[in-house]
Amino acid sequence: MNRMELVEKLMTKVKTPITKADAERIVAGFMDEVKNAVAAGESVQLVGFGTFEARERAARDARNPKTGKTIKIAAKKVPAFKPGKAFKDAVNK
Repeated sequence: MNRMELVEKLMTKVKTPITKADAERIVAGFMDEVKNAVAAGESVQLVGFGTFEARERAARDARNPKTGKTIKIAAKKVPAFKPGKAFKDAVNK
């Protein structure tokens, strides 16, 4: 499912009819708020769905496969998602 398919499904799921533009703004707003919160170091926990958070990745040494030379990879933060129990159960149904 891509973003537009999600917008279409959202339009049919809500009880009050909404336009496609309104559904698109809802999806875009949700994604922006999650992105901004995680970038600010917060976690976004949606009970039954999962948690979005930033995790630290340690610095490490790696090898350039072309030259075989060792290179340093700096530490950084990466976005992560941990699914909730209800989400896992729904997938394994």
